Amino acid sequence: MEHITILDDKRIILGVTGSIAAYKAVDLASKLTQAGARVDVIMTGAAQRFVAPLTFQAVTGRPVYTSMWGTDTGGGLPTHIAHVGLGEGADLLVVAPVTANSLAKLAHGLADDLLSVTALAARCPVVVAPAMDGGMYEHPTTQANLAALRERGVTVIEPARGRFASGLVGRGRLPETPVLLGHIRRALGRGGSLENMKVVITAGGTREPIDPVRYITNRSSGKQGYALAQAALDAGACVTLISATQQLPVPVGAVLVPVESAEAMLDAVLTYSRDADALIMAAAVADFRPAEIAQHKIKKADQDDEAPTLALRRTPDILMAIKTQRAATGHPRAVIGFAAESHDLLENAQAKLRRKGLDLIVANDITAPDAGFNVDTNRVVLIDAGGAQHPLDLTSKARVGEAVIARVAALLGTEEEAR
Repeated sequence: MEHITILDDKRIILGVTGSIAAYKAVDLASKLTQAGARVDVIMTGAAQRFVAPLTFQAVTGRPVYTSMWGTDTGGGLPTHIAHVGLGEGADLLVVAPVTANSLAKLAHGLADDLLSVTALAARCPVVVAPAMDGGMYEHPTTQANLAALRERGVTVIEPARGRFASGLVGRGRLPETPVLLGHIRRALGRGGSLENMKVVITAGGTREPIDPVRYITNRSSGKQGYALAQAALDAGACVTLISATQQLPVPVGAVLVPVESAEAMLDAVLTYSRDADALIMAAAVADFRPAEIAQHKIKKADQDDEAPTLALRRTPDILMAIKTQRAATGHPRAVIGFAAESHDLLENAQAKLRRKGLDLIVANDITAPDAGFNVDTNRVVLIDAGGAQHPLDLTSKARVGEAVIARVAALLGTEEEAR
């Protein structure tokens, strides 16, 4: 797992309480550490019945705290008072899993163990992930406790539905690590450079139907668009993701608008960008579609040399439609396009930038085997409206997404300059 910028060097307190789901917290602690965070684990007595403290120490490389009566034995706390030392300077407190009992303590301010005392002392944002068996989560008392925590600004990660250890089925299972990480990133992104900004992002290759079975499409995987959505969320934006790709996990916090054809994407983009601060058109929209769509499957001809002729028509130009809308309404305030080219990369990208009135264009050479379609890396050149070029050497699509979002923040005036 590569470093995640928003998690890098963040100090996260991970509280683990006495649920059988405590084993999932080990993976969460490991992934947070691999992503670059410094994870201090606090375990309740009941949690230690399920997982040994040594397990968390092994995956985090840091001491594990289990008692509020002990003193610091090398954990590097800023004070010998454990709960104050743990709470001081923490960027986030995450309690995952949190049982009904520990949830009640947090809601009512009880302080009879190290975790509950630290929660009172900490001044950082708090995220809780309930996990409990049977109907405990739906019980009115539990729901009242959750409502009280939400009212105080605590982020509650809704549990998943599934089968419990008891054999019952219902809501109360701790979500898997990627979902937990997504909520943690969302919490840390508050106050970022795009806080409360509305950003619309398109992703994936559109599919233009030929008949009920076949369609015309392209090689776009949607990975770069989804990486942009995650980067925008990390910056605090409200993200609408208009996607022609349905196979990728949706970043936590993004509103997904599934589309298939260029026509459907045009309608969605015009609708959701009416009041948007920024539009990033990362989707690979088909330039042509069949002139006619067959109502039934086109059958293979009896003779081998016979094949149907496919007449094509142009699809709507979404960026030109946005240019018109923007001239009339002023929204989106910033528009970023992509140019996937097989030759004359910079010339073609600059021509598209000028023709479609873009503020920034991301140019990438799709002939490179390690960049462009269906890979996790990219090599691009960012070109702004003034013609200045900002090349990015081969890097992950996540890093490309962060670079583009930094430019968007600069265009919207939320940062003095893009980093």
